[in-house]
Amino acid sequence: MRDGVSVAEQQDDGRPVLRIKELPSAERPRERIRSLGAQALSTSELLATLLGAGARGASALTCAQSLMERCDGSLGRLAAMPFAMLTRLHGVGTARAATVQAALELGRRMAIEARAPGMPLRGPRDVAAAYAPRLQDAPVEEFHVAILDAQHRLERDVLITRGLLNSSLVHPREVFREAIAERAAAVILVHNHPSGDPTPSAEDRAVTEQLVAAGRLLDIPVHDHVIIGRGRYVSFAEAGLL
Repeated sequence: MRDGVSVAEQQDDGRPVLRIKELPSAERPRERIRSLGAQALSTSELLATLLGAGARGASALTCAQSLMERCDGSLGRLAAMPFAMLTRLHGVGTARAATVQAALELGRRMAIEARAPGMPLRGPRDVAAAYAPRLQDAPVEEFHVAILDAQHRLERDVLITRGLLNSSLVHPREVFREAIAERAAAVILVHNHPSGDPTPSAEDRAVTEQLVAAGRLLDIPVHDHVIIGRGRYVSFAEAGLL
């Protein structure tokens, strides 16, 4: 004991840890959600609510703030963090890591619902809005085909590959098989760059050229190829690369 406070209840600088239950009622995250709604809380406060409790030498809010700092303030990067890495962070552990990842996955799925099948994809901005929530912070490249009907509505999203993008993996047979089965009017190609930079590579251009040519033969036009980066995208159609 030191000045009536146990060592386990002190921060590294010697100051006592003020736990959430010791805060005034109006300042506790759960009470604020109840009275003001979840939208009134900061990201760190919401994350602290998920963690539920702190750890040795840190309150739940301090642990949440440290976690967000580790991810540069990005929920997308937090969602992409491997489970094992998340469990090693101070104040997290297996149960809390599962809770955090489950909550972030629910948020991701809600974002996807906003662009469910049947929504029109009339330009690259619509494509980015539909795919960025799940792709911009993905740890590996994913190549998708958006199958469109005659009104440019998304009939189906098809994941072709997950991993490095190259012409041997993204074969026209795999890309157009589902499009033919769905009697697609057109398709849009979509993939992400985990680096965050959506600038097309030489391989991106080669794959696109091959697939556009195949689409012409099959009478299923490739309207665009959109590369998703972190907070931005590149459209082959807009850039005059198709």
